[in-house]
Amino acid sequence: MTSTRTTIDTVLALLRSTPQSEAQLEQLGLEAQTLPSGELVYLVETRPSTEAAMLFRVLGKERALAVFEALPASHQADLITALRTPQVADLIGDLDPDDRASLFDELPAAVAERLMHGLDADERAMTTAVLGYPRHAIGRYMSPEVLTLGPGMSVREALAHVRERAEAAETIYLLPVVDRSRVLLGVVGLRRLLVADGGTLVGDLAHDAVRSAATDDREDAARRFFAAKLLAMPIVDGEERLVGILTVDDAIDILERENHEDSARTSGSEPLPRSYLSTPILRVVRSRIVWLLVLAVSAILTVQVLEVFEDRLDQVVILALFIPLLTGTGGNTGNQAATTVTRALAVGEVRVRDLPRVVWRELRVGAVLGLVLGVLGLLVAGLVYGPAIGAVIGLTLLSICMMAAIVGGLMPLVAKKVGADPAVFSNPFISTFCDATGLIIYFTIATAVLGL
Repeated sequence: MTSTRTTIDTVLALLRSTPQSEAQLEQLGLEAQTLPSGELVYLVETRPSTEAAMLFRVLGKERALAVFEALPASHQADLITALRTPQVADLIGDLDPDDRASLFDELPAAVAERLMHGLDADERAMTTAVLGYPRHAIGRYMSPEVLTLGPGMSVREALAHVRERAEAAETIYLLPVVDRSRVLLGVVGLRRLLVADGGTLVGDLAHDAVRSAATDDREDAARRFFAAKLLAMPIVDGEERLVGILTVDDAIDILERENHEDSARTSGSEPLPRSYLSTPILRVVRSRIVWLLVLAVSAILTVQVLEVFEDRLDQVVILALFIPLLTGTGGNTGNQAATTVTRALAVGEVRVRDLPRVVWRELRVGAVLGLVLGVLGLLVAGLVYGPAIGAVIGLTLLSICMMAAIVGGLMPLVAKKVGADPAVFSNPFISTFCDATGLIIYFTIATAVLGL
């Protein structure tokens, strides 16, 4: 670990020195080659684009390709712009078509077009096919490099076919079986081929395949992929013709990206397009300021509610002491419900049509939670401030918990119904809504119980 840290410090010192002599560049290359690929990826992601490009230039071809493939598409685009060397053409040609399509999305159109023309005819055709699907469709993430088998092949012929073409295929562990029109008939695993009798027909070994249409939403397809515990999944067009295959590494990337977006939006910000340390300060500010402005405007509702009930507060000043407790409880209860339902939506445990069942379930959960907290609030507030105040706090906690649980469970389903991201309607929105509504409930109950 100490040796790696020393090497990193040396590499950073060489990158910062300006200008670099031939001897320094040679030393930079020697030092960089000794670092693990993970450390190189970290350095390229977190250094300015000029330093990242310099580091990249001194890597050997195989090492450079391994690092390049591990980078997000946005960082790949930055490197392409900074490099502008023949090395770029080799990198682009060695990428898989789906990774190439993601990179082209990040590049200026003129640059992407120039790089596309630099590809050979086959690679260009496969990349164009992937780029033809919408950005959030699973077709954008499939590989069109699929090794297929015919149902009339014997196992012996199929294995010879696999050996001959294995290097060009994205995966050989799951082999689609198609007819002459490429209509998907089923799939067969490599293990099953290896243990079967050589004269057995592939069509007799094939079984039905879990598949996805190329236009399906990427997150839905990836969730279905992992629910079925697959290593690869065929992707078909509207006529059930095989157009590509989704592999486990691409499915993982999709879910990581979706989880990253959900996590950011749940906390009231937009996801950053690249690593935190390499994102410009103004870009970080822009990712947060929009939601802060929205929440600030929404919080005005809370102020207006307090203004409406100002005369009640003047009569019973003690009521103001419990406002943070009640608003905090409502927000936390709503966020817990929203997080639970959002996750259930993501993994397919709940669907939009289950809305009445979710509301009824959250009503009961909120009632039990409110009853427990309400009794506690009744006893504590009643002993300190009198039974009337205790009754107000107890009833308010019961009502707020029920309201917040219903709203928290309802919002993700409403968002899904209207085509919005359920995470967007999660913590920030629900907290603000429950604050204002909770205060209305609080002062309404106080007015009735205390006769204000």
